[in-house]
Amino acid sequence: MASQLTVRDFFKRFPDDEACLTHIMQVRYGLKHDCRACGVEATFHRMSNRRAYACSHCGDHLYPTAGTIFENTRTPLQLWFYAIYLFVTTRHGVSGKELERSLGVTYKTAWRMGQQIRDLMTKADQFDMLQGHVELDEAYVGGHRPGKRGRGAAGKTIVMGLKERDGRIKAEVIPNVKMPTLRGVVLRNVEEGATVSTDELMSYGLLEGDGYKHGAVKHGAKEWAYYDYRHDALHHTNSVESFWRLFKKSVAGTHIHVSQKYMGRYLGEFTFRANHRQMENAMFDLLIGAV
Repeated sequence: MASQLTVRDFFKRFPDDEACLTHIMQVRYGLKHDCRACGVEATFHRMSNRRAYACSHCGDHLYPTAGTIFENTRTPLQLWFYAIYLFVTTRHGVSGKELERSLGVTYKTAWRMGQQIRDLMTKADQFDMLQGHVELDEAYVGGHRPGKRGRGAAGKTIVMGLKERDGRIKAEVIPNVKMPTLRGVVLRNVEEGATVSTDELMSYGLLEGDGYKHGAVKHGAKEWAYYDYRHDALHHTNSVESFWRLFKKSVAGTHIHVSQKYMGRYLGEFTFRANHRQMENAMFDLLIGAV
């Protein structure tokens, strides 16, 4: 496992906006590359009066923050980098109020920064379809109201998680748990022929016909795991359920409430951290590269 990126390490690496801008330039283009204007491999020098670099051969200006979440921002780059650092080093997420206090910005600015970083995490976490043995489980998040409890409580958002056994995870918001909906999610995200473990929800009965090796544990009958000799597989949904426990606990403890409108962004944030938790330093660089 990579060593933890400490606060001291962070500020040593990025002591000011200049260091942050240089890092963005290096990640996006490199300080020496083929100029888009003259085509010559040239060195690019920092301009003193703007966030730009100039080609040493023809003088063409290159703005490394153009087209990124940093473009036209009045918030110092170092604060943006520190906000990203907080997102990759936390376990339970970062609230808008925490960003407001940590960065010394307004709540409106902190909330906007947080949402843009979550979008960045979702963008950086794109990968091919899940393979091998995949656990599926749907969950109902938020929406607690007086007199309403459980899965059917009004205002809850339905989410679906797909977790490779000892591997990657994907999650998305779904409108319902009907067969066409669940089938569509599986077909988009799980490679045909994979072994799939679910609970006993009737809508998952579709999977065998689509070429998956499907096994269902009967939670209602207090069955939490069983060995399928036909497919040589141990069926349970413990891994994906652990993800949902952490996610629900974090939403309740850190964010209090997340609306359905923004739930996808928070799922993207948590799945990104789950998929890259072994590489904390590289996780930060991966996000900066994704800008």
